[in-house]
This record gives sequence, C-alpha cells and structure tokens, in this order.
Amino acid sequence: MKRPSLINSNILIVGGAGFIGSHLVDKMQEEGAAQVVIVDNLFVGRKENIEVALSKGAVLHIDDAENQDALSYIIDVYDIDIVFNCATKALNYSFMNPANAYMTNVLVLKNLLELQRKKAFQTLCHFSSSEAYGSAQYQPMDEKHPLVPTTTYAAGKASADLMLQSYVKMFDLDAFIVRPFNNYGPRQNFEGALAGVIPLTIKKIFEGESPEIHGSGKQTRDFIYVEDTVDIVSEVFMKLAPGDLVNISTDQQLSIEQVVETISDVMKFKGKILRKSNRKADVNSHRGDVSKLQSIVGQYPKTPFKDGIVRTVKWVEISR
Repeated sequence: MKRPSLINSNILIVGGAGFIGSHLVDKMQEEGAAQVVIVDNLFVGRKENIEVALSKGAVLHIDDAENQDALSYIIDVYDIDIVFNCATKALNYSFMNPANAYMTNVLVLKNLLELQRKKAFQTLCHFSSSEAYGSAQYQPMDEKHPLVPTTTYAAGKASADLMLQSYVKMFDLDAFIVRPFNNYGPRQNFEGALAGVIPLTIKKIFEGESPEIHGSGKQTRDFIYVEDTVDIVSEVFMKLAPGDLVNISTDQQLSIEQVVETISDVMKFKGKILRKSNRKADVNSHRGDVSKLQSIVGQYPKTPFKDGIVRTVKWVEISR
C-alpha cells in the first residue's frame, strides 16, 4: 500500500484547535501540506491556538467529530488524503462525565475507520495516550506492556486502539497509532477543572496562589515537550506499518514534586506549596521505552525540561 506524502496532501486534523492538535496543524503547514483542514467542537480547543495557521490558509470547521455525517461531508468537500485524529476530552473530564469521556474516544475513531473502510480517505494516524497502559507493571513501558487503564478516559483510548488494529486486520486499512506520553508546553489548557498540572501551577503562581501537590508528589511522569511530539509524528509518519504503534516519549522521568520545584525555580517562587490528598485512580509511575522509536527514527529532538518550562511560563504569562 502506497502511503501519500505529507507534502502536497490534503490533511484533516480532528481536534486540531486543541493543545497537541494545534501544534500538529503548524507542523503540517511547515511540512508543505497542500491544505490543512481542522475539525474541532471547541470543547477544550481554542480558536486562538490556530490563529496563525488560519492566517496561512488552514480552514476551521466548528463541528463535532462524533457526527459521522459531518466528517463525511468535510472529507468529501476537501478531498482529504490523510487524517490525524487528536480528538479527545481531557482525562480530568472523565471524573465528571465518565461515560461521555469514554464514548468520545471510541465514537470519533469508529466514525473515521468506517469512512476509511468506505475509501473516503487513504491514511489515518491515530493519537492514543500512555494512559492506556495504566500504572507501570514494569519499566520502562514498551509497546507490548499490557493495557490496564485506571480511568474511563484511558479505557476509551485503549478500546479505540484495539478497534483500529482490528479494522486494519479485517479491511486492510492504512491506519496506525502513535502513543504520546505526558505532553506539556504552550497552548495546554490552564483554566478550570480540566487544566493540566504544569500550566495550572504556572497560572497559580502568577496569580499569587499556592501551587498544589496531590498525594506524595513522588508519582512520576514521562514528560515530553509538545513541539518534540509533533516533530516525531512527522518523522514516523512514512515509517510505521499499518496496525503498528509506537511510544512517543523523551524518557524525561520526573516526579510531580520535581515538576513543581522546577516551575517554582524558573518563576522565582519562594512561597508555600500546598499538600493535598491523593487523586483517585492516579497513575503512580510512567516511563516510556523509547527503543522502538529510536529504531525507527534514530536520534530525535529532546527539549530539556527546564527549557520547555521557560517557554511555557512565557506563554501562560501572555495568554492568561
């Protein structure tokens, strides 16, 4: 099966006004896509994230990818070749509406796979999440690690991944999975209950509030700067076989305590850090195995964590 190049292709990015999706939009324009089309219901995505991309010719459809007819229409009108699926609802949302968080992950991908099966477009790159693994049963976690999700968000991600692989086997589709670990960087949501820990901590310090650590603070994450993620995705795009998947991680193993300390250091914050009780179903440890990724792309970008925090602090400062 011949996969279309990113250059001169018509590309649809589902969830393209969101955190990772909007950076992917920028990357696809940089790569030389003929047309970049964005579908986003703006549940967490923001139009501000894609203002520059829109000024360079990207097109935004404010619509819900859970509606297969809407997707079908957009894919047809723009003669889409390649789809990137970044649509999801934040992990925190699954504690408020567990069933809906699960179903969004499953339904959007189901719609895309059904359209691909009907030859509406050629290639699908689906964004999974390291959350699908659950807490590490061994470390580092490679792509063969069992899927033992601890939230309905993660269960939806795991279910969607299995559905994609079964569709590939059944219908010989050109679809594959990238599985990013913990992304951070500019454009990550810092407002309200769905905020990410890094931008929320930065915002609290800017507003004179104390940052919070839930539980021991020893729980670890494998943080990767968002621009590194989209660079890696564009690198693996032509190299991953249908049905295959790869971890996207830079193996920056950091505890939540270290994260808050780094932000405090960059922002010269000397105040008190509040300690709160552990969050339910919180993953204790995440460290991605990068050996498969390295075997595919060799050396790849790794933004040092402190440098990424400096850039994120600057972004939150001008965006809040």
